[in-house]
Amino acid sequence: MRRLSEAGVESPRVDAELLLGHVLGLSRAGLITLDDVSGDDAARFDTLVTQRADRVPLQHLTGRAPFRYLELAVGPGVFVPRPETEQLAGWAVEQLGGTPAPVVVDLGSGSGALALSIAHEHPGARVTAVERDAGAIEWTRHNATARATAGDSPVEVLAGDMTDPRLLRELDGLVDLVVSNPPYVPDGARVPREVADHDPPLALWGGPDGLDVVRGLLVTAARLLKPGGWLGIEHADQQGGSLPALVRAHGGFTDVEDHPDLAGRPRFTTTRRVGG
Repeated sequence: MRRLSEAGVESPRVDAELLLGHVLGLSRAGLITLDDVSGDDAARFDTLVTQRADRVPLQHLTGRAPFRYLELAVGPGVFVPRPETEQLAGWAVEQLGGTPAPVVVDLGSGSGALALSIAHEHPGARVTAVERDAGAIEWTRHNATARATAGDSPVEVLAGDMTDPRLLRELDGLVDLVVSNPPYVPDGARVPREVADHDPPLALWGGPDGLDVVRGLLVTAARLLKPGGWLGIEHADQQGGSLPALVRAHGGFTDVEDHPDLAGRPRFTTTRRVGG
């Protein structure tokens, strides 16, 4: 634990316990009754601690990331889903509560966290996950297959750019809800080593103000959504004013509202397509 603390890891005890549990196949609670660790397991644990001290993401070392009611496979090449994004997923499921068979699109799906959570929690939803990164989409497909095998509603995984005017033309005006955790980090911003060294650049950088991709996303969402359809977009905490302003300036949306995360920081913007 001392090694992790000295390396600047934010939660050294928790990370050490999770890594040891991963090696031994135990939960953190299961470690309480642990009497001894074999030499082979101790060596494996030491290797993982060394990698974590070098700021390899914990989720890359365990290969798993919890997200709401799911556990997703993650690793090099895909953005690790954050707990903050769970609130956007919860908001999305809540909006769909009165719609038995909604059409949903997740733009920039990455691990599939948003798309797969919606499909899991609203079994009637027809969900499409769009991802442009060739490395990340392999994780999207893997997780979608795993969840379908577990009995969830199938999620269609589509290779594509969320700003492409040709994307999903067959769904123009038919979508009930669009969600996105797009790249929104301003170019040149300082980010933790776990992010800078291991999250894919296409999932991070959003231009000088972090909103370049969002501008194109709004055009796509406005085209896809039916009148009154919902849009939810995650953003950086410093974009709690600029992103809602961008949505209002588009002119095709109404009921623009920004929402804080559990720490009280601005985290995601929601809005509706005009005409509903």
